[in-house]
Amino acid sequence: MFANIGPWQLLIILLIVLAIFGTKKLSTLGSDLGKSVKGFRSAMSEAEETAEQLGETSDADFDNTPAEEEAHERKDV
Repeated sequence: MFANIGPWQLLIILLIVLAIFGTKKLSTLGSDLGKSVKGFRSAMSEAEETAEQLGETSDADFDNTPAEEEAHERKDV
C-alpha cells in the first residue's frame, strides 16, 4: 500500500501537515510524545523491578486447596 510512496510524496505530505498544524504545535506534540515514551519506559522498568521482588518471595503452599481438604475430611467421617 505504501510501497509506491517516494520521497517527493513524503515531502508534500510533510508540507501539508505543517500547513495544517503549524511548527509550534508539531514541536509541542513531539515533546509530549517524548515524555510519554519516557514515562512508559520508566513504568515498564518499575514493573520489572516489582516482578523481580515478587519472584524472590516464597509462594504459598497450595498442595491441598480448602475444597480438597474439606472433601478429604468428609471421606474420613
